[in-house]
Amino acid sequence: MSENVVRGATLRDAAAIARIYNHGIADRTATFETEPRTSGQIEALLTERGERYPTVVVERDGQVIAWAGASVYRSRPCYDGVAEFSVYVDRSHHRTGAGSAALRELIAACEARGFWKLVSRVFADNAASRAFHRRLGFREVGTYLRHGKLEGVWKDCVIVERLIGEAAR
Repeated sequence: MSENVVRGATLRDAAAIARIYNHGIADRTATFETEPRTSGQIEALLTERGERYPTVVVERDGQVIAWAGASVYRSRPCYDGVAEFSVYVDRSHHRTGAGSAALRELIAACEARGFWKLVSRVFADNAASRAFHRRLGFREVGTYLRHGKLEGVWKDCVIVERLIGEAAR
């Protein structure tokens, strides 16, 4: 098996990030989103996030197989050190370590930028994702009941967080 190469995302990765994210949208297991993303939309998102909110990709054999990205948690200045994150892995590379590699690199990149906490929401019925986050040091801090509807069905979301940087010491 080839090794993972983990690096910061560039605009050239937009099509691959969109492809992987669109798998997650189609599978209906990780996001409330239902409309596929275009590479142009991902390019705009990467540009908007700039250097402050990193996105990383994992390559294997020259192909992007996973990505993780940070974004604004809340717009108020008191939350500048908290970032929301997402992590997605190509369907054919689940359980290969690609997601762990992506999230570990994102954690390091966020810590280097002075963030003190990463947060996300995971569908309560997505046992694999919940276990994945626990393995990487995230704790479940609560559940949003009926947080949104997907295909007309209410979904609960578990809130996960991990302290990093100064807050973790």
